[in-house]
Amino acid sequence: MQINEYARQLSKAEIDAKEHRELVGGLWEEIGALQFEYLKKRGLLPSHRLLDLGCGALRGGLHFIRYLDTGNYYGMDVNASLIEAGRRELDEAKLADRQPHLLVADGFELGPFATTFDYAIAVSVFSHLPMNHIIQCLAQTRQVLRPGAHLLASYFEAPSKAYLAPLTHPPAGIVSYYAADAYHYAFEEMQWMADAAQLNVTRIGDWGHPRGQMMLSFARRQ
Repeated sequence: MQINEYARQLSKAEIDAKEHRELVGGLWEEIGALQFEYLKKRGLLPSHRLLDLGCGALRGGLHFIRYLDTGNYYGMDVNASLIEAGRRELDEAKLADRQPHLLVADGFELGPFATTFDYAIAVSVFSHLPMNHIIQCLAQTRQVLRPGAHLLASYFEAPSKAYLAPLTHPPAGIVSYYAADAYHYAFEEMQWMADAAQLNVTRIGDWGHPRGQMMLSFARRQ
């Protein structure tokens, strides 16, 4: 079984040493650029408001903040030290004047943002969450999606429901589990979770993730 260390609070010295880039999963440049380019292909414009769930230390956020109009990026994470590391990354990239909104929150509580969104993204978030937490995330996000907006979320995909055996995902060989981090789910299970949160979900599938995560699109029901 793998142990999720994501909640570990980094010290100032660890942030200085850029250890946050590994704590969020590494591949800092590759996955940061991947999610940015993917959302642009899906229609993200500078004028849109973007919600980045599990934004961490802004691996993808730096790209979005540079592209979006001032004040249009909203990032949320449960780990306060990663948000602090993200602020350091912003300063070093000279992007603080883009006025991103960063929130430390547990339970995906998005009310403090006091706005709604055109797009939301959650990369490598559901792979670390059990079902009840995913439903909580979806239900909270549903409340802040504008009509026609979508949440794009990646996950490790299993071939069938209640797939209890470990799975190895090409091309990187990451192993996922049914009841331990990193988690895998069948699309049918994601449909059930979406239904519980009153969302529709579409399977997009392969989007070029270097560790084999598939992509889903969630939208509010009309």
